[in-house]
Amino acid sequence: MSAGVADSKLVEQIVHRGVPLACIIRAGLVPSSTQFMTPESYTQQVGFVVYPAGGRIARHRHRPLKRQLVGTSEVLVVRRGRCEVELWSDSGELAARRELRAGDVLILTAGGHGFHMLDDTVLLEIKQGPYTGLDEKEYF
Repeated sequence: MSAGVADSKLVEQIVHRGVPLACIIRAGLVPSSTQFMTPESYTQQVGFVVYPAGGRIARHRHRPLKRQLVGTSEVLVVRRGRCEVELWSDSGELAARRELRAGDVLILTAGGHGFHMLDDTVLLEIKQGPYTGLDEKEYF
């Protein structure tokens, strides 16, 4: 995580036995400068890119780089509602439970997870794809 995001009430790293499982970015975090929330070792890059009024991003395209990834990381944005996430270690230990509300962002990096919807909830899910329909998930 970038320096400068120190408010533990707005950003929470959830680590279990030394393994980072998730990062929760609360809706109230609106940085004044560009900050990436994930370290370079993660397979998903998540951050805030901040521009002043009138700023521009030069037109560009992304070159077709071949990347080799192991596993699937996910980013979930609570668009509406409220839910509780359970975070589990790879060995099946419950590591944490947290309530998520509209505007919160959850970055899932390792272990397992499950959700209980407390209200009607809409989640925006971002992950590597496409979903193959094969046996990608292990239920426990």
